[in-house]
Amino acid sequence: MVLSIFPSLLSYQGFAPLIIRLILGITLFYFGYKKTISEGKSSGSNSKAYGIIEIITAIFLIVGLYTQLASLINVIILTIKIGHKITLKAFLTNGINYYLLLLAMALSLLFTGPGFLAFDLPI
Repeated sequence: MVLSIFPSLLSYQGFAPLIIRLILGITLFYFGYKKTISEGKSSGSNSKAYGIIEIITAIFLIVGLYTQLASLINVIILTIKIGHKITLKAFLTNGINYYLLLLAMALSLLFTGPGFLAFDLPI
């Protein structure tokens, strides 16, 4: 027996990874776009190659293709960003909480998979 306030919603549990996947993908696409097109400043690396990697993994997340691999790459990217903030002595300030939330989202997708409306669902 499941102790839940809304047990009927548990049948839609595949929507949670879908929502996380879409929001994370859109956010990381924006990060990559800033690096490649508009020369934005970001924690970690500002190279165009780094931005292209972010865009490609973001597209994989949005589409739901190779979600766990894309999430693993994003975990690495976000860990680099957080590490860069720590070296600047800006831990838990200056937007670091934002990166921690994105890291938690990427880790969640790494362990749970893509959710509904994805190409890499197990058959």
